[in-house]
Amino acid sequence: MLHNNYQFRGGEDESFESEVRMLRDQGHSVETIVMSNAQIESRGKFQVALDSLWSVSSYELVDRRLREDAFDVLHVQNFFPQLSPAVYYAAKKHEVAVVQTIRNYRLLCPGVFFYRDGQVCEDCMGKVFKYPGILHGCYRGSRLASASVAAMTAFHSVKGTWLNAVDLYIALTQFVRDKFIAAGFPGDKLAVKNNFVYPDPGQGNGEGGYALFVGRLSPEKGVDTLLSAWKQLGRSWKLKIAGDGPLSPEVQAFCGAHKDVEWLGAKSRAETAELMGQARVLIFPSRWYETFGRVAIESFAAGTPVIASRLGAMAEICEDGKTGLLFEPGNATNLAEKLRWVLDNPAHVDGMRPVARRTYESRYTMHENYRVLIQAYESAQRASRSSANWAGKRSRLSDV
Repeated sequence: MLHNNYQFRGGEDESFESEVRMLRDQGHSVETIVMSNAQIESRGKFQVALDSLWSVSSYELVDRRLREDAFDVLHVQNFFPQLSPAVYYAAKKHEVAVVQTIRNYRLLCPGVFFYRDGQVCEDCMGKVFKYPGILHGCYRGSRLASASVAAMTAFHSVKGTWLNAVDLYIALTQFVRDKFIAAGFPGDKLAVKNNFVYPDPGQGNGEGGYALFVGRLSPEKGVDTLLSAWKQLGRSWKLKIAGDGPLSPEVQAFCGAHKDVEWLGAKSRAETAELMGQARVLIFPSRWYETFGRVAIESFAAGTPVIASRLGAMAEICEDGKTGLLFEPGNATNLAEKLRWVLDNPAHVDGMRPVARRTYESRYTMHENYRVLIQAYESAQRASRSSANWAGKRSRLSDV
């Protein structure tokens, strides 16, 4: 299983670790190759751009491991930027099935999030060369960096990598699957498997009484919407913010001016689970098409209702009025109204807690997820064998 960590730890990193832990606990042999974006600082931007297109070192690393031992599946969680799609071809060389989990929209959008200038943007959707993303500098605010991402996706589109070198894609929700099909990906290569929470953190009681935000402190996560809503709330209530990211200075300044808001910084998995169990409600105000929203099901596992944006996968996961509330994305006034409703209806909110917990138990546990993941691996292996057989037939025909 391959993964490229991010500079700021997030849900993708946690999901990767959970899947490795689950498979090992079920008796599978899992070897991991993990890169970290912290390593990028020591390398030049030009080299990083080249590696994102085709990393010779990553190809050789995977090729060597597949020569040394027999593997059934190469499962890629995040290949960007240091692993690159070259790792698919190393697996194909050894006729090993390739599975790619779709944890973001990088293949469809240079900016990754389908988000620009404070709102959803699909200008690059369906384009082989995603020039709007370059013009707007959607990746890291840089046209040059955006051009390198667009070049990578275009090169591998023309080469046929996305259609031929990957045997199966795992979309985290039906919403994500539908987006990729709309962009031209074949439906028979797209399976749906939700994220899960393992080990089970256990149900909390909400006795802390506070509202909680957990996540990366960045614009697309809707942190500004949350802070604006809190200013409009007009009630005495404690808000705790757990996470780190580029908006940390703004959050810290807000806390200095509002004594009822506390910034906790990044927290461990165990610390986060404890915070969720004691919270009255979790706030999930993202303004982009979240591919899943791991914090929501972590909150459900703790029995804590979620107030989420009515957008994309979030609206698919959170059931309005049952496991929490939905509000209009980016609308701080609407969010403030939902927060007041929580304060005014404590009995109703308490009634949501067991419903949230049952939702976790029925949909997002390890046992159900393991079954679906193994089915995905078996499907990928069948596709890989079929592809290898067809390639062999074509090779024999060319010799006639």
